[in-house]
Parts: sequence; structure tokens; C-alpha cells
Amino acid sequence: MSSTFKNILSKLDFIVPKSWLQVKTIDMHTGGEPLRVIVSGFPELKGSSVLDYRRYCRENLDHLRKVLMFEPRGHADMYGCVLVPPNDDEGDFGILFLHNEGYSTMCGHAIIAISTLAVQMKWIEVKEGDNKLKIDAPCGRILSNAHVVNGRVEEVRFHCVPSFVVGLDKKVDVHDLGKVTYDLAYGGAFYAYVDLNKNNLDIDLKARSYGTLIKVGMAIKRAVMAQDDKIVHPYETDLSFLYGTIFIGDAHSGSNSSRNVCIFAEGEVDRCPTGSGVSGRMAIHRSRGEIDFEDTMRIESITDSVFTGGIVEEVDYGPFKAVIPAVSGSAYITGLHTFVLDPNDPISEGFILR
Repeated sequence: MSSTFKNILSKLDFIVPKSWLQVKTIDMHTGGEPLRVIVSGFPELKGSSVLDYRRYCRENLDHLRKVLMFEPRGHADMYGCVLVPPNDDEGDFGILFLHNEGYSTMCGHAIIAISTLAVQMKWIEVKEGDNKLKIDAPCGRILSNAHVVNGRVEEVRFHCVPSFVVGLDKKVDVHDLGKVTYDLAYGGAFYAYVDLNKNNLDIDLKARSYGTLIKVGMAIKRAVMAQDDKIVHPYETDLSFLYGTIFIGDAHSGSNSSRNVCIFAEGEVDRCPTGSGVSGRMAIHRSRGEIDFEDTMRIESITDSVFTGGIVEEVDYGPFKAVIPAVSGSAYITGLHTFVLDPNDPISEGFILR
């Protein structure tokens, strides 16, 4: 063995200079959709509620979102979260969601992942069977249940915030596409739901159509945003925006009900069936009389991963007749990371190439 190689083997621990930013994360995925959980190194956020923390982060620390979500540390479809105090002492913790455009209001795949991590890290007292969590997201309190079998999280099922339909079978003119029919609904975030069986769109919901789905999904999103003045949350102006387009198509597996592909934020493609999107769909199906309390739907994603959706309650929510959806899925840890930021790095905030 050469002396140089021996020297290499003895010096494999990099000492991070004190002037460098150092952020540690636990990376996960839910149905193929990534979640980068920031566990240390992120500055303290100021405020007294999750929405306050979200505003503070957006106004003062947005460069760190870019550092951790953008290339070279992330990619165009990276997703992350920051844990914050809950809105009150009844909650277990709060959570902020990060992506390529900013800060979403709800994320079902992150709720499933962070509930799994809470058990695996023993942030709560863990027992066999059901382990309940109260998680405050920007859209409100999410009730989550991590089901443990032989010490392992087998599945997470969460009850979303009140989810409602704004309009069914709405029409919008989209450049190069013509008239598109969509449903507008809220499941912690607002989505335009485009059923391929009701529209003459030359696309399918397979991975090979990834680029086309982004182009068409963003065109529809922008057209709806320009036309629809009904994207208004009944209580919070911070929640009053269209998050994405969700394409609905026939399931590829006979054991599933249908397929979701969500194009959200600035052209991100959700690898999972989209927990908030499934929540909104439960409101749509209830409004159409297509689902009852004892029913469930298995909804698959572009990666063939599956979430199960159902409804547990009907509630009045401002002017809307809403439902409390239940969504379930599974998440897994993929890596432990220490990211650093050299202050001399000329592209410190990163970039996105698609």
C-alpha cells in the first residue's frame, strides 16, 4: 500500500471550518416523494404560530430554503421541512414545508414521513398499535396516527383539515390546449383537478410523460390563476392561492381506484399520490355522492405508489360543506446528511436546471 493511500485512509474525517454554515438532515421518502427533514443548524424562527414562522422564514431565511432544496444539494423536485413549536400546548409540534417555489400550506406525504420519524426517533412515547400525534401545519392541526407492529411503523393514517369543493366542472381556456374542464377543491391547499376522461388532452399519466405533464400542468395552473377569483380560503389569506394541477386518470393496477399526478409549485412533479390532493378529492367524491363514510379509495401515483383515502366526518366550514378526509401511506428513511455552506462559494444559494 502506498504511503499516500495510507495517509488518505487516516484523514477521512472532514473538519468543518467554524465560519461555514452546517445543517444536518434526515432524508426520507413517502411513495417515492422525497422529504428532507432539517434537524439542526437552521436558525431559530420568530413568531407565535406556524403561520408566523412561515412568514418569518419566507421574509428572512429564504436563502436557506434555496441552499437545501436547489442544486447542487437538492434538485428541481426536492421537498423539505422544518420543525417548529406547535400553535398551543395541546399540539405535539408544528411543521413548515419547503419546495422549489416557496412554502406550501399542507403536505400529506410529509405528515406521513414525519409521523414515521417521530416514532423511529422516539420523540413520543411509543407503544404497539396506534400512536397519535397532533401536528400543526400552516393550514391547521393535522391528527396523525402511526400504527406500530413489532416496533416498526407499518402505516400512517392522518385526518386532514376540513376539505371542500369550490366548484365542479369549471371551464378555462388554456393557450394551445383549448377549453379545459376542471374541479376546484381544497384539501389543505387549493388544486385544479383535471380528469383526463373529461378532457381531450394528448397526455398519459406515465413516467415517460414527465416533461409533458409539467408543461401542460403549469399551463393549466396559470390559466386558472388568471381566471378564477374563487381561490379564497374562508379564514386565512395566507392560504388563498392555487398550489397546483392534479391530473386524474384510470388506474394502471386493477386493485386501485384511479391515478393522481400532481404538478405543483414551480413545476414540481409529485412522486406520491399527494396527500392534500387526495384530501381534496375526497371532498369532490363526497360532493358527487361517490363515496360514503365506510368507503375507501386506493389512489396510485406516477411511481405506482398508493395512498388510501376516505372520509370520517362532514362539517360546516365557513360557507362550505366540508369533509374531514383520512389518508394513509408509508414512509422510509433514505439517508443522514450534513450539508455545509462555504461562504466563498460563488453559487452558494444554488440553482435549478430541468
